[in-house]
Amino acid sequence: MGRADSSSSSGSSVSQTASNTASSTASGSGSSTITSAPSSSGGSSSSASGSASNSNSDSSNTSGSSSGSQTATGTSNGGSSSNTTIYDPRLPAGGVQMVTPAATSGSQYYKVGDQITFGWNFTSLSATPSAVDVFATCTSQAYTYTLASNQSIGSTAVTWDTGAVPTDHPLLTDTYTLIIFDAASGVSATAQAGYLAVFDSFSFGMYTPQPYTPLNDFICATCSAGLSQTERQALGFMLGMAAVTVLSFSWFVGGLGLF
Repeated sequence: MGRADSSSSSGSSVSQTASNTASSTASGSGSSTITSAPSSSGGSSSSASGSASNSNSDSSNTSGSSSGSQTATGTSNGGSSSNTTIYDPRLPAGGVQMVTPAATSGSQYYKVGDQITFGWNFTSLSATPSAVDVFATCTSQAYTYTLASNQSIGSTAVTWDTGAVPTDHPLLTDTYTLIIFDAASGVSATAQAGYLAVFDSFSFGMYTPQPYTPLNDFICATCSAGLSQTERQALGFMLGMAAVTVLSFSWFVGGLGLF
């Protein structure tokens, strides 16, 4: 009985020492490892160590979450980059200068059925397009004729066979507009500095030839120089009355002896 009490008292002392050691270690930095002597109170020491470990784990998770948020923001900003080149806004937009026909040639009129050649040069281009589209449009019939589609920028002329147009949209005697634009941007693109702007400032006339009419059978519908039969009769009557008036007045004056 005496030995049992002594063993119990010793075990209680060791347990108290381990408990004090665990409390001191848990209240510190939390990074130390607690080593306890084997005793019945080892569960308390293990619990303190686990609490410190959980605290460190929570701190690590918080730091990792913050770092991931910054990485996501960087990726989002990097994905918004663009490859479009922006030139000095003081630069003019690219243009087209007609060569055939020349700007000094005046108004141009072409017969429907003939082949027409248009030639041009590009001006003020900082960004050269890879290809252009060439159209001709007539406002009165709201139709666009394709002269060239996706034509290489190196080719600066096009020949239009006006006899090979759709039968449901024949060419009329009217005024047409030549349109040249970047095939990659479209006919409604807004002009930008350095880039080719839509060219639509050249107009020309088209007419349909009429069958031959002999001169004697020709009647000019809009001419006013010729007189009709009624007009010639009226003019003859006025001249005749003027002659009668002059002769009558001369006879009357002569009969009175005034001359």
